[in-house]
Amino acid sequence: MNNFGSSEFFINKAIGWSLRDYSKTNQDWVRNFVETHKDKMDKLSIREASKYL
Repeated sequence: MNNFGSSEFFINKAIGWSLRDYSKTNQDWVRNFVETHKDKMDKLSIREASKYL
């Protein structure tokens, strides 16, 4: 969560990739995390994290 609000493309992409990868293990946790923090997350991170939800 230290990188929320970053304007760096690859940081935001990596946040989304990490969450997307974890969603293969625990979809409910990722869905809840994105819903809880969506106001602080970049749209790119949300889009990448939600790809398999």
